[in-house]
Amino acid sequence: MATKIPNAHASPPGPGSSVSTAVPGFRLPSLDPASILRHDVPASIVVFLVALPLSIGIAIASGAPVAAGLIAAVIGGIVGGALGGSALQVSGPAAGLTVVVAESIHQFGWRVTCFIVAAAGVLQILFGLSRVARAALAVAPVVVHAMLAGIGITIALQQVHVLLGGESGSAAWDNITELASRLTAADGPAALLGVLVIVIMLGWNRLPERVKVVPGALVAIVVATGLSGVLSLEVKRVALDGSLFDAIGLPELPHGDWAAVVMMIFTVALITSVQSLLSAVAIDKMHTGPRTDLDREMIGLGSANVLTGLLGGLPVAGVIVRSSTNVAAGARSRASAILHGVWVLVFSVALVSLVEQIPLAALAGLLIVIGMQLVKLAHIRLAHRTGDLLVYVATLVTVVFLNLLEGVLIGLALAFALLVWRVVRVAVTAERIGGTERWLVRIDGSCTFLSLPKLSTTFGAVPPGVAVTVELTVDFLDHAAYDAITDWARQHESNGGAVDFVEIGTSRMANVQDAPPSRGMGRVALADVLGPWRLHRNGSSHGSADGDPLASGIAAYHRSRADLVRSHLDELRDGQDPDSFFLTCSDSRIVPNVITHSGPGDLFTVRNVGNLVPEHDASVEAALVFALEKLSVRTVVVCGHSCCGAMGALYCGESAGPGIDRWLEYGQPSLARYRAGHPVGRAAEAAGFGPVEQLSMVNIAVQLENLRRHPSVRRAIEERGLTVAGLFFDIASARLIEVGADGIASLEDNDELLAQLQREPASMGTV
Repeated sequence: MATKIPNAHASPPGPGSSVSTAVPGFRLPSLDPASILRHDVPASIVVFLVALPLSIGIAIASGAPVAAGLIAAVIGGIVGGALGGSALQVSGPAAGLTVVVAESIHQFGWRVTCFIVAAAGVLQILFGLSRVARAALAVAPVVVHAMLAGIGITIALQQVHVLLGGESGSAAWDNITELASRLTAADGPAALLGVLVIVIMLGWNRLPERVKVVPGALVAIVVATGLSGVLSLEVKRVALDGSLFDAIGLPELPHGDWAAVVMMIFTVALITSVQSLLSAVAIDKMHTGPRTDLDREMIGLGSANVLTGLLGGLPVAGVIVRSSTNVAAGARSRASAILHGVWVLVFSVALVSLVEQIPLAALAGLLIVIGMQLVKLAHIRLAHRTGDLLVYVATLVTVVFLNLLEGVLIGLALAFALLVWRVVRVAVTAERIGGTERWLVRIDGSCTFLSLPKLSTTFGAVPPGVAVTVELTVDFLDHAAYDAITDWARQHESNGGAVDFVEIGTSRMANVQDAPPSRGMGRVALADVLGPWRLHRNGSSHGSADGDPLASGIAAYHRSRADLVRSHLDELRDGQDPDSFFLTCSDSRIVPNVITHSGPGDLFTVRNVGNLVPEHDASVEAALVFALEKLSVRTVVVCGHSCCGAMGALYCGESAGPGIDRWLEYGQPSLARYRAGHPVGRAAEAAGFGPVEQLSMVNIAVQLENLRRHPSVRRAIEERGLTVAGLFFDIASARLIEVGADGIASLEDNDELLAQLQREPASMGTV
């Protein structure tokens, strides 16, 4: 059954509550030793194997010392991993910065470039402290997905050349055009090792779980390296020149042209920041653990760049390849990123000879698989279904053939343009209604001055002199569109026609000339439907303060709601087939169809003071028998409520008048059962309800007993599984509570009652 409520009026947990708000799924542990050994250590080794060749390759492509890439990898892993705001992002030298770094080295020299990197780090720390990083969340998911795919394709195109024993080009187009010549001059042993790594990695996921505890990428690299040694294959291997510590040196201050230096500082800071934040957002989409603290990520990234600049390393950024590899390898905490930096340091200093045994072709095979795994067919299908395929393709192509930053900017621009087009577009149609002479004009969407050509064309298709219904389902209506619609209506009526307006949308014509146009809000529309008449009397949709609220309410119904209701009632014109007999109080605050989310034809409703079921009352008897035997309802419900005047009069013993007192005599059994300590009353008291509410719930339970004794109800239970249920509506919280024979239960955000009503017959136990 539904969960028992310990306190019906308890407040929701506040910010300091211990209630967990983490995303469902596995929780990323906080430096748990067992988890580190099982998950983070193997993942860090895989990331290290990816980071090592990438760091060397990026350094060479940038024109920087080879050791500069390794220094950046060490500092990015250890400092960025320890201080950053993402548990799984891995920072290090980034391929997207090769052009910028190469230009800086060419213009200022290597040591001044190191100063620029350190200064960019200081600027990034200021970005983090100013809390501007969250702006990175305003990125369309399709752009992030396409960015990942573009990076994956770029890496795969580069590494195919390395796998075949050659050198990769700096541009994707060069890698494509030179692929044919590279195939003809392929290095057979190198290609064999690369293909072997690909086969092992692709087949590893098909093995039993106990085998997959060891990362497939690690196995593939070890097998390929071992095979190349056993067979003494002559293939290109990783090469390191000198000690890592020999490359450490302080930066130099620039000699003049400070304007260009400052511009380069801002360029490095912005590109590394944007790439890192986009990478963090993308990585968050790849796991179900805690989300990234983007401001802390900026501070950690800036700290890493300050240190790498001071020690002679390349700029550091969050790198999607290493980060996605980290997630795919099973990392669970920031320990993996930190350890990967430690492995780079250890191998670069103490085990250079071992690192130099790894074939570049084997690493290329690893990177090809990782790159292609970033291209997900599910993302492409999603973009196609949601109409975002153009944005996806444009972003992917520009990331591949231009660069990461330009590709993302182009993708965002296209996504924004598509959003604007979707928001401002409007559908305008005109059609003849059946075989009548009346026409229906539908205007749906955001109706602005951009819609004037479409409005003019559609209105022109309506013959003069006919009756027209204009159905406005618009959430935005500006003055230009309003003028066009009303001008046409006046002209049409002057030519002998008739125009009726049905306003279904949230923006109303009556408000256009009173204030600047604004988008209608769904909450306002709901208030217009459910709000009492007194809320609409100040010159609003239901009339003025001096008018008859009932008459003005009926007028508003015909103007904006009748057209919607008509289509539903058309199906019920020949008869009714309600699902439930619903007995509730006459109290004006109870609206059965609203609190049960039902519509016309769903509830056969009977109302009386106190929602009572007297054994010898003809009105309740007639309605109940008709609903059971003629309409064959499946459920009988008794619904009471809080602040009930009838229950209050019963509890206090005060006279409410001769006629009412005689009726309330039927409620005396409920009062007696309450005073005798009925289980429902005790449960309501424990939940924090007051005496009158406790009596109201006991009264519901007693009326359920009366119903179950009725011959027609008992027969329906036995023959067709009729369900009898009790509900209590708490007006203050707008919550429904289930009332059974011996207790109460919360139904908030819970469909369990519906499921039970559909499968279980009534019983004397909890409903």
